[in-house]
Amino acid sequence: MELSVGKRRGLAECATDQGVFSILALDHRNNLRNAMNPEHPELVSDQAISGFKSVVVGALGRSGSAVLVDPEFGAAQVVQSGAMPGHVGLVVAVEATGYTGDPGARKSEILEGWSVGKIRRMGASALKLLVYYHPDSNLAKAQEALVEEIAEACHKYDLAFFIEPLSYSLDPERKLTSGEKRDVVIRTAETLTALGVDVLKAEFPVNVREETDENQWAQACEEVSQASRVPWVLLSAGVNFETYLRQLTIACQNGASGAMAGRAVWKEAVTLKEENLHKFLRGEARQRLIKVTSVCDALAKSWWDFYPSQDVPEDWYQQYPDL
Repeated sequence: MELSVGKRRGLAECATDQGVFSILALDHRNNLRNAMNPEHPELVSDQAISGFKSVVVGALGRSGSAVLVDPEFGAAQVVQSGAMPGHVGLVVAVEATGYTGDPGARKSEILEGWSVGKIRRMGASALKLLVYYHPDSNLAKAQEALVEEIAEACHKYDLAFFIEPLSYSLDPERKLTSGEKRDVVIRTAETLTALGVDVLKAEFPVNVREETDENQWAQACEEVSQASRVPWVLLSAGVNFETYLRQLTIACQNGASGAMAGRAVWKEAVTLKEENLHKFLRGEARQRLIKVTSVCDALAKSWWDFYPSQDVPEDWYQQYPDL
């Protein structure tokens, strides 16, 4: 597959020297506010959320290959505070938090006042779009159209594009079974990676509490690799770190290109203050992210395998489109 100059540069900025991804995810908004004060989330100020993110990025940012943040509480704040390392990739979310519609037909939207062009202009390495998606939903085509719209804009601005589909049950009264989730995750990978995205941020394709056979875990991850046309990385979905590390190991052994890990690395930090917060982040949390990076470097499939180097014509700069 061919990759434009800007997209190639963006993916390189987000990857390790081995060409794999170990990305610290910190784009959480409402759920982070709730975690910081479960009884009275309304008392958590925007400044408190931004401050927390800057502290986490400052402590952990150098232990991964990139950082994913949101525009409301993280993107400008971690840069302006000096927490964001200059040599680490910066991935910025474009979507509004949550969804509209009912729980059985979820619709994602772009954050009001935010855009692909602004993400490029602020110096980000890549963009991330989260979409709630079920291939059999009556909103599936609308969600696909949103992905295509963002893909077209990323092409225009030559910005690398990470897609994060989240599965859900069409029946709000029950969750997907492990088998249903596996089917949805795999079909989603096949459909959405054909729409102009560059990297897939995927859920682990089985429910590990329901399906305990690791041979099935491996087979399901292999099916995601076969379905996806682009490199894929594994999100952590709030599971404990030991579970995530096992999931990640199996995913990378079966074709994944790395990790985009959030709460599995840092979730205990939301309950800590001052000295204990810094001690946890610089100790256990940092060691967790270092382990994630080590697993990815050792086992993951390089994004270079999907996007090999290309010859450059002599007049490339004349052909390269302006905005």
